[in-house]
Amino acid sequence: MKTDSSIFSKGLLAKSALVLLLAELVLILLSWILSATGMERVRSLLSSEGLRWYIGGFTDTVASPLLVWLIILLIAFGAFQKSGLPSLTDNGHQVTYREKTALRVAVAFLVAYVAVILMLTVIPHAILLSATGSLFPSPFSRSIIPLVAFGLSVVSVVYGIMSGQLKDLTDILDALSSGINNGAPLFVLYILLIQFINSILFVFA
Repeated sequence: MKTDSSIFSKGLLAKSALVLLLAELVLILLSWILSATGMERVRSLLSSEGLRWYIGGFTDTVASPLLVWLIILLIAFGAFQKSGLPSLTDNGHQVTYREKTALRVAVAFLVAYVAVILMLTVIPHAILLSATGSLFPSPFSRSIIPLVAFGLSVVSVVYGIMSGQLKDLTDILDALSSGINNGAPLFVLYILLIQFINSILFVFA
């Protein structure tokens, strides 16, 4: 997932949002028609039950782990891009001594972070294992996305500070929030998509 605003096609995102909105409207009408014809196991979104679910349960529907994952991944990738790490792969880019030093320090932080995660998961009776000692499912498997995002954020910020890309706390905050700023259209799509999926589950449950 890239968070640079030039990579997101606003036209494509707008069309996707429109498609999801129209699909939701079609589903609402379809649920009403099918329910009116007496089809079994179909609930209308325009009924009293449907309206109570749609309006009263909207917050619970949107507030899913997927939303949290989207936020923290955007934070991580924003920090990654602002740190200057992507420039290391650019053709013709001359890596400076400071960048080499920053990369070594960042790699050291990454190794230390991975080592800590391994100690919490690999050794017998590790904290992040399940009660039966397995990785899947376990606290580790449920937190793997946050762990990856946090590790990427830390490494990116460390590299950015050491390389001079991030000079103060304001730069760090801007880096951590840039992914959310550039990825804001994804939140609109997420809301429309998650509501549409749950509407289907409600209608045909």
